Amino acid sequence: MTSRSTRKTARTSSEGRAVARTQTLLRGENGIGTVRRTTLPGGLRVVTETLPSVRSATFGIWANVGSRDETPTLNGATHYLEHLLFKGTAKRSALDISSAIDAVGGEMNAFTAKEYTCYYARVLDTDLPLAIDVVCDMLTGSLIEASDVDAERGVILEEIAMTEDDPGDCVHDLFAHTMLGDTPLGRPVLGTVDTINALTRDQIARFYKKHYDPTHLVVAAAGNVDHAKVVRQVRAAFEKAGALGRTDAVPVAPRAGTRTIRTAGRVELLGRKTEQAHVVLGMPGLARTDDRRWALGVLNTALGGGMSSRLFQEVREKRGLAYSVYSYTSGFADCGLFGVYAGCRPSQVHDVLRICRDELDKVAAEGLSDEEITRAVGQLSGSTVLGLEDTGALMNRIGKSELCWGEQMSVDDMLARISAVTPDEVRSVARDVLGQRPSLSVIGPLKDKQAAKLHDVVAR
Repeated sequence: MTSRSTRKTARTSSEGRAVARTQTLLRGENGIGTVRRTTLPGGLRVVTETLPSVRSATFGIWANVGSRDETPTLNGATHYLEHLLFKGTAKRSALDISSAIDAVGGEMNAFTAKEYTCYYARVLDTDLPLAIDVVCDMLTGSLIEASDVDAERGVILEEIAMTEDDPGDCVHDLFAHTMLGDTPLGRPVLGTVDTINALTRDQIARFYKKHYDPTHLVVAAAGNVDHAKVVRQVRAAFEKAGALGRTDAVPVAPRAGTRTIRTAGRVELLGRKTEQAHVVLGMPGLARTDDRRWALGVLNTALGGGMSSRLFQEVREKRGLAYSVYSYTSGFADCGLFGVYAGCRPSQVHDVLRICRDELDKVAAEGLSDEEITRAVGQLSGSTVLGLEDTGALMNRIGKSELCWGEQMSVDDMLARISAVTPDEVRSVARDVLGQRPSLSVIGPLKDKQAAKLHDVVAR
């Protein structure tokens, strides 16, 4: 069990001026699961979750920058920069960076999303100081050499090609474009061949300087960690690099906005010589800050979140029309998406889409049964807990929560919110979300007559 706490402590300089503030955000029994936050001078936040019973620790740094922060010319710059921070610092070469973590059996990686970027290392608890030193060095001391920019360009172009060779992955980028158009959220995280070829070292270096200021960063560590020690090591690493910035700086607030997706009835078809047709049928969802997201999570689970879900039963179990069929939600700071994916033989695409549309319309009009909702609540609760069984997942939870919401929620609080969802709330969010006219994205070898019939799915 954990409980909320707002106890604050402040360090002071010899002149009596506060230079750091520490808060206990969640207090666990016997220290287990305790979450603390320290805000350093310069606005850098350090958040930790302590689990003394494990022998590992995951350390990560989250940057409040993603592909939605790019101009059309800079599309792909955030992801490009992610690659480049592994290429070397004044202290370490690219080989030194990877060798340091490999030598202790650790794991190191990074990922870029539309609204944030994360760099992390998972190691034994005794090797946490090394992980802190290496990751902080990468974030504060990257050289971004012109030769590395040129060399990594080819790697990123291969990554784009790899994604385009996987239509089951690529169709989700197409769906984002279908729903959001040529906007920062609608463009691919990886960029395009044209934008990656055009990006220069100076453009990327300016992007780095602008978005990797300490006020835009959150440091997160979870596992067998000591909060005070982590703070000292992080502070020492950033001070040594001269990267803490002004002492009066404050962290940037979580993203906010009022963007509304109004796209309805759009159809985008990308012709490819694939064995399957890959489809996403969907509509606007909810922003990640919307209180109805808990009800939407239950709805999503019941509709397409497992083997007992409606879509799986209707499309795969009863009719054998697809191997993979599921629904999903994507929540951003100011808008969201709800989608249904299926991969099937091209000759079956219209049958699959008809069934999916029928189920969406039926649930929008009639809601789900109490039995379906009860089962979905249990499934979502169990998967939430099971998904937090390693230190990497815990680091992701506290880091993303701090960056995106500016607050922490205990697992018990999360389970309570899920359990508190009522059938009426699920039926209400089903009407609001599923009752909208959908749009459709398709990748596959559809002939002209087949393609023309796709509009019937969204037009009815």
